[in-house]
Amino acid sequence: MNAKYLTAKCLTTRYLTVIVAALILSTTATADEQGVAWNSLSAEQQQVLNRFADSWDSLPAERQQRLSLGADRWSGMTPGQREKAQMRFMRWRELPDDRRRHIRDRWEDFRNLPPDERRRIRENFERYRDLSPEQQQRLRDRYQNMTPEQRQQLRDRYRHMTPEQRQRMRDRMNHDRPRSNDRRD
Repeated sequence: MNAKYLTAKCLTTRYLTVIVAALILSTTATADEQGVAWNSLSAEQQQVLNRFADSWDSLPAERQQRLSLGADRWSGMTPGQREKAQMRFMRWRELPDDRRRHIRDRWEDFRNLPPDERRRIRENFERYRDLSPEQQQRLRDRYQNMTPEQRQQLRDRYRHMTPEQRQRMRDRMNHDRPRSNDRRD
């Protein structure tokens, strides 16, 4: 077998892996009661989802919807994005079942939050990602060293702050945060 054949076979396997990951992590999927007819999928979606062709009609409508959306997302990814998605899925598969269950539960909790709360959490996560690895570690260490009561007090206090108070608190906490041109990718 030549390298091109092996690469193509590996990519096919990776397609399926990403589709399953999209199933798990999909943020926008909502099923309609009829589901998605196989013949209504684009040729590209059918190619990505080919593994499900024989059993498509027996899949729950919600799963059909998530798979079709995942296939769309996969098709729109660059090779680099696909590779990153595959790596994330490989890490996901290596997690113990109880850890995956915990993550799914937390994800469901997040999805049930009001839109403003979800937006606030996403913004905080973006700010966290902009921190240097050392700053992230200091923040994790600081949080880990808190008692459960202190953690809850911090969450409660933050939840009741005005946007201006939150910004002042972030400014105080991140006084050594890198400027935008010093941020890492």
